[in-house]
Amino acid sequence: MAFSDNILAWFEVHGRKDLPWQKHPLPYRVWVSEIMLQQTQVKTVIPYYQRFMSRFPDIHRLADAPQDEVLHYWSGLGYYARARNLHKAAQQVRDTYKGIFPEQFKQVEALPGIGRSTAGAILSLACGQRHAILDGNVKRVLARYHAVHGWPGSSSVLRELWSLAEAATPAENVAAYNQAMMDLGATLCRRGQPDCDTCPLTSGCLARQQGVQRDLPSPRPRKTLPVRKVHMLLLQDVQQAVWLQQRPPSGIWGGLWSFPEFDGTAAVHRWLAEKGLPAEIHERDVVRHTFSHFHLEITPCHVKLQNPVFSVMDGDGGLWYNTGQPGALGLPAPVQRLLQCLQASD
Repeated sequence: MAFSDNILAWFEVHGRKDLPWQKHPLPYRVWVSEIMLQQTQVKTVIPYYQRFMSRFPDIHRLADAPQDEVLHYWSGLGYYARARNLHKAAQQVRDTYKGIFPEQFKQVEALPGIGRSTAGAILSLACGQRHAILDGNVKRVLARYHAVHGWPGSSSVLRELWSLAEAATPAENVAAYNQAMMDLGATLCRRGQPDCDTCPLTSGCLARQQGVQRDLPSPRPRKTLPVRKVHMLLLQDVQQAVWLQQRPPSGIWGGLWSFPEFDGTAAVHRWLAEKGLPAEIHERDVVRHTFSHFHLEITPCHVKLQNPVFSVMDGDGGLWYNTGQPGALGLPAPVQRLLQCLQASD
């Protein structure tokens, strides 16, 4: 039996067919799901997807919404460039294609945040077009089945995996096949504990035959992540509102709202003095947040003001955020946690 036939036969019995984006697999719905699923597991994505689609059921609603609101509905999913690109791409589809998601591969691939694999997934799952995909799950299945050594992030290994993916993709039933490959990688051909005994590809899997299935795909070369340290000012007024500033549109937490950052307690004191806000600073326990390429250690500096200071902060590029009636702002996960700690201590 051919590789794809084994995959499709397994999918018919064991595949996932009731995911929210599968019920009405329109290009827009599939696109949103594919962007959310980048570097995020299905079980984590589902509640975010349902809430996001309830608020932004079509391209026009998404394109017309303020970026702050889009980021608010993305808050907690991480990798916020995905949300910014999704919003930007929706505006391009609205303006260039009159709100109709394009169905030409090159047009889809050219949209912000969409690469070769994501474009292939959208057009195969939503439109039945024949396109290979190569997300993390598919890379793992192919690397093990063909015993491809080397880190998939390297250009030579990636070219080999793309060649194998193209060759294996059938001419028909492409939507089912691509979904099956993703499901197989997510449920059986898992990263740490592959379930080889129930895998439909066991008999032909070279990694299983060689006893190296747990070693493939080869991991990214290890490197020690640097540590960046910041002090965040948790400035709280007499109504328990906190002062937030919007971060630059690009970079870490681009476009999200966060506490003012400083390189030390002395810098916090200087900032407060410049604003005419004499106050006592209470340093809280350090909070560590890990990104893909560095650790961030946050020292929260809590300051409770005794007098109303709304006018003092005018023109400073921020806002007072009412934690009792939170608005639709995009907040990084560590900022959300710090806000929760503030509420719990009030």
